[in-house]
Amino acid sequence: MRQGQFGFSRHTGDMDRTFFLPDALSVAPQLLGAVLTVDSAEGPVSVRITETEAYMGLGTSGPYDPGSHSKDRKTERNASMFLDPGHTYVYFSYGMHYALNFVCSPPGIASGVLIRAGAITFGTELAMARRLEKRPARYSRNPIPEAQLARGPGNLAAALGLTRLAHDGLDLFSPPFAIHAAPSAPAAIRTGPRVGVAGIAGGPQFPWRFWLPGEPSVSTYRPGRDAPASGRSTAE
Repeated sequence: MRQGQFGFSRHTGDMDRTFFLPDALSVAPQLLGAVLTVDSAEGPVSVRITETEAYMGLGTSGPYDPGSHSKDRKTERNASMFLDPGHTYVYFSYGMHYALNFVCSPPGIASGVLIRAGAITFGTELAMARRLEKRPARYSRNPIPEAQLARGPGNLAAALGLTRLAHDGLDLFSPPFAIHAAPSAPAAIRTGPRVGVAGIAGGPQFPWRFWLPGEPSVSTYRPGRDAPASGRSTAE
């Protein structure tokens, strides 16, 4: 899909909190090409965002999104989704890895963008060490291809050193975070069903996944359980 077909604007200036004031469906494509830096005692790691997914929860307009963690009510787990725009929502997924979301919409309205994949632009060695440390012992300790260091939300969070305890509910405009908009609008953006989301929420009714075509860091599409077959497309 060419940029503009989805009806979103092209934001290339400096980011501030107003960038995240629209809902996640509007913000998700605009984040492509933006650079997120996460600092730590070990040093900073930066990633250029190449793939995002929008999730629309309680208080948002449009269709009911059964794939959203905040679709029905506020809970202890999803409370950060209701914060001011420009905060983080970090959750633990499948008992295995963390996932990073950017909170959108006015406070009290729950929508967020899952940062699904990116390309490491600074701190490659640290990102590599973090990824290798988390690899199960049965896997090789050989270097991971750079394009795969932050390919997929769990890998991205690991490369950036993110955890729910340390990073959930933090302000994106304060340390340890720094975020900068893309210097220019992408030539093209693709959109399609979300990856691994079960049922109708993972099908063509919700083409709320956005990515930069031709980027090797973008996830391989896989359907969720019982997702409509017509939504089973590839990344490209």
